[in-house]
Amino acid sequence: MDKKISIVTGASSGIGKELSFVLARHQKNLLLIARSEEKLKKITQEIKDKYQVSAEYLIKDLSKTEAAQEIFDYCQKQKLEVDILINNAGFGDFNLFVKGNIKKQLEIIQVNIYALVYLNHLFLLKMIAQGGGKIMNIASTAAFQPGPLMSVYYASKAFVLHFSEAIANELKPYNITVTAICPGPTASNFKQTANLGNSRLMKKRKLPSAKMVAEFAYKAMIKGRVVAIYGFRNYILTKLVNIIPRSIVVKIVRKLQEEF
Repeated sequence: MDKKISIVTGASSGIGKELSFVLARHQKNLLLIARSEEKLKKITQEIKDKYQVSAEYLIKDLSKTEAAQEIFDYCQKQKLEVDILINNAGFGDFNLFVKGNIKKQLEIIQVNIYALVYLNHLFLLKMIAQGGGKIMNIASTAAFQPGPLMSVYYASKAFVLHFSEAIANELKPYNITVTAICPGPTASNFKQTANLGNSRLMKKRKLPSAKMVAEFAYKAMIKGRVVAIYGFRNYILTKLVNIIPRSIVVKIVRKLQEEF
């Protein structure tokens, strides 16, 4: 018999790592995916020791176009029945678009959009055949407005949000739920990766932990919520975007993003 398993991409740190522990606590078998073998090996062993579930890891770089297909092929070869897919891998970059590294900007699109869409497509076909499943796509509160100084990242998360809402509607007849999780700034290594350390958005602000966001995200996925915004403040801010003229919204976001 095929073994049921939950996949988490970007599982070596931050929200992805904490989601892995939450899933394990709920007795879900795991396939953890990221680039860092050292980190994944440690996390996988800790999960197995603590929760007595099956936990494996697979080293893949989702900025490579072949990675999504290779993940799917691995699951097929190992006869793994993926009933939960969590697309958490993603990153951003803080800079004026014209001054940024275009290779990095294209990698953001590759990881945040291309790989996510490809993995959704491959595993949804299997979930339909299996009779159901759950998908979690990590979007962001960045999805609700343009983001000067992080233009490609904000745009990529808008794609994730709208894509998730659309396929959630399409998949209702198949007993499959798709949940777009929209956290705001979170205490994780994202701000270092994106060079956001001196941004007003991050500096001198108490941020929720990755663990808190992961607990919230898991509950939202289990309930089958389509869009789940973490935190009351973030929820209100995303609603205000619909009221304030967009030209003003863009100016506000720019001000928040700028360095002290």
